[in-house]
Amino acid sequence: MDFAARIARHPIPADPDRARHALALFPTLDPSLSALIAGAAGCSPYLAGLFQKEADWLLGALDHDDVVARETAGFDDLGTDELAVALRRAKRRVALHTALADLGGVWPLEQVTGALSDLADRAVDLALRAQVAQERRRGKLPDADADAGGVFALAMGKGGARELNYSSDIDLIVLFDDAAYADGDQQDARAALIRATRKMALMLSDVTEHGYVFRTDLRLRPDAAVTPVCISAAAALAYYEAEGRTWERAAFIKARAAAGDIAAGERFLRELRPFVWRKHLDFAAIQDAHDMRLRIRDHKGLGGRLEIPGHNMKLGRGGIREIEFFTQTRQLIAGGRDPGLRCRDTAGGLGALAAKGWIPADVARDLTDHYRQHRDIEHRIQMVNDAQTHILPRDPGGLAVIAAMMGEGDTDAWSARLRTRLDHVHKLTESFFAPGEAVPRPSISAESQAIIDRWQTYPALRSARAQQIFRRVEPELLSRMARTGHPAEALQRFDGFLSALPAGVQIFSLFEANPQLIDLLVDICGSAPGLAAYLTRHSAVLDAVLGGSFFSPWPGATGLRADLDRVLQAALNGPGGGYEAALDTARRWAHEWHFRVGVHHLRGLIDADEAAGQYGDIADGCIGALFPVTAADFARKHGAPPGRGAVVLGMGSLGARTLNALSDLDLIVIYDADGTDASDGPRPLAARPYYARLTQAMITAASAPTAEGRIYEVDMRLRPSGRQGPVATAIESFRNYQLSEAWTWEHLALTRARVVAMAGAGAEGLAHDVEALRLDVLRQRGRDPRVMPDLADMRERIFAARPLDGVWEAKVGPGRLQDIDLLAQSLALRSGDPARNTLAQLRAGRRAGLIAAADADRLASIWRFLWRLHASGRLLTAKPLDMDEIGQGGQEFLLRESGVASVDGLARQLRDDCAEAACLIDAALPVEAG
Repeated sequence: MDFAARIARHPIPADPDRARHALALFPTLDPSLSALIAGAAGCSPYLAGLFQKEADWLLGALDHDDVVARETAGFDDLGTDELAVALRRAKRRVALHTALADLGGVWPLEQVTGALSDLADRAVDLALRAQVAQERRRGKLPDADADAGGVFALAMGKGGARELNYSSDIDLIVLFDDAAYADGDQQDARAALIRATRKMALMLSDVTEHGYVFRTDLRLRPDAAVTPVCISAAAALAYYEAEGRTWERAAFIKARAAAGDIAAGERFLRELRPFVWRKHLDFAAIQDAHDMRLRIRDHKGLGGRLEIPGHNMKLGRGGIREIEFFTQTRQLIAGGRDPGLRCRDTAGGLGALAAKGWIPADVARDLTDHYRQHRDIEHRIQMVNDAQTHILPRDPGGLAVIAAMMGEGDTDAWSARLRTRLDHVHKLTESFFAPGEAVPRPSISAESQAIIDRWQTYPALRSARAQQIFRRVEPELLSRMARTGHPAEALQRFDGFLSALPAGVQIFSLFEANPQLIDLLVDICGSAPGLAAYLTRHSAVLDAVLGGSFFSPWPGATGLRADLDRVLQAALNGPGGGYEAALDTARRWAHEWHFRVGVHHLRGLIDADEAAGQYGDIADGCIGALFPVTAADFARKHGAPPGRGAVVLGMGSLGARTLNALSDLDLIVIYDADGTDASDGPRPLAARPYYARLTQAMITAASAPTAEGRIYEVDMRLRPSGRQGPVATAIESFRNYQLSEAWTWEHLALTRARVVAMAGAGAEGLAHDVEALRLDVLRQRGRDPRVMPDLADMRERIFAARPLDGVWEAKVGPGRLQDIDLLAQSLALRSGDPARNTLAQLRAGRRAGLIAAADADRLASIWRFLWRLHASGRLLTAKPLDMDEIGQGGQEFLLRESGVASVDGLARQLRDDCAEAACLIDAALPVEAG
């Protein structure tokens, strides 16, 4: 059927003169097509201009729906200059064809957005390949067998979902497969691909006499403020594993390998799945999305009364973003367990959620219909002048044009229907994010009632306002406590918390506004005695909760360090300040952040993997900030650090960034006196005692108990010669020791070493040298034939010395965390790879051919399971896990974290996984090792 025969609707020409001028370009037309062209030109100056430019092309092209393929055929062989012009011509023609198909109802929404998305994919692919080829011709890009030099572009947002709007920007993340290049070629390849990416973006987004192709946004890449426009896939994976945020998880729901080396892009997305899709039901995503909605409303000033003139169809009340948030949040909640929910597109996601019973079928149907109509209006807003806007015109004339493009001559009637739809969307989505359900008060024992009766005497409930709010939240509190494993203990711990509150209006209001916080508090009281006792003893941490940032996005290592530097400087320089005040400030700061991570983990706002990274960020911030402060205080007495200064190496779990709630810190201090004999100060010291005493001062700063408690236990036994060695080691001594005296276990430990702090004039250079030394040692000593026999011997000694600590032991024993860690460290050592954490080290071993890919992947999966069990258990108790002791609440927490349905199932998986891992590790050891 030809195009004209499929026309189902017509816009009404808002400007008859412009419509007549356009029709004059096409003297003989089917009446239906003539009306469509007149309406399009009469409503849109932009489309009228395209008719003028493409009159000779249009009529012969309309009957071919494959417009993108036809208009970009033969572009692969064009040079960069010719390609830039050709793509702009293709953009004009696809835009015109798509607009007519959309306005005339010839194509459904999916075909409209699909054509625009296909053009974006094709344009990015052509431009990226052209620029990569240019780099190769210039001799700047090393040879590689990979397609497109191993570089690939991930389409994000609407582009990833094939939902691009009419004048959309395109959001891209550009990465390259570092495995495509030899180690010696990595730097050259990286530099060339960064240039190619920059030039690709310019080729598409520059406005020339021929127009532009797509405005291109590369800011969704990892840590965009400090990273180049193209980074390696391995670096991106490491970032998401260590620092990825909730909003990045949501963004990757729609991510799609769209250009360049598609196979490499799809491999990357497969490896990223555990980050995006959590195995437990992630209900915390509801609050994250709700908070984001409120922040957008506040930032854009969209929270007021709904008015159709000037309404933002994307971000405003009842708009497109509310439907997308509703859909994506539900997908994040359950998509980890059900891959069938992982649809990229909004309509598909709503359909899948309804089919799986997550939302009512009528809600999915209504929201899908509203979404399609909202997108139609959005496209027409943009078609008027090819502007990337989502805002309806404020003036009556402009609004009438949009109604006319929809085929509606009565603007008031059209506006009234739109208002009804917007209100309906808001009602449906708001009831999900803020349901406000009432909970009946549960039955209470006499003993519990006696506790509750004394609450009215507490300071928190003195005011009438506090009592009024508390009456509304009390049933939910008591009902939730009744469902914990030990309700009497939970009530007792909550009583201690409540009695310590100086006032209640703010905290009770917070409970009422955010019922998840009630669950959070009850989870603490019912499942984690340590956190509950902390609340009772240190009510000051509530300042962090009430300050409004407790549930904000994680600030990352950089943000934490900046915040701690700020508060330390205020403590050092403020009234009554000084070094001791700064140490107390650091303790309070660390306790608040540790409490936050523990609470978020217990409540399910983060999982054990994210908690590990966040604990690592806190530790990095504390040691990184305290060491220079301690060094500055020390220098006032003894002078500046001699030579280049010193660095602190984080070892073990700190180096690997796999800390849990009870982790201590393994540290090594390395210095370089650089030929300087002594410090220059009021009481000078020779270099060796200077750095030894500075190290002791740093240990004291971090671990000594004060009125504010302590921050960390610090362990220095991994330094050369252990307890017998000096607490600080000169770099040359460290080099000699590692290359001539160190045992295999010390080389294995070195695979996790990471500089976490520095002090001194040349410390940055020293840090670089220490890392270079670390890699040099690994690459030299990893070839030693004793590595694997020593590893086998270490395993036997560990198993003999440390029997299983209870049936729920996940760390020490055959096939458990420490066992997998040892194998992974040996893989990094033998391959000379810089990877520090277990998962990255297993990948390194796989790349080096030291372990079969399937075995590495299976061990990684088992390690993740064991880590979640171990880290979650350490949050609940410092003792060996006892399911009776942690109660029902603690058990539910462990089951949620491990993704297992029952305690019996958890026991079976622990037993079976450890047995399987032990067999895989045994198989990975050479036969002669035993």
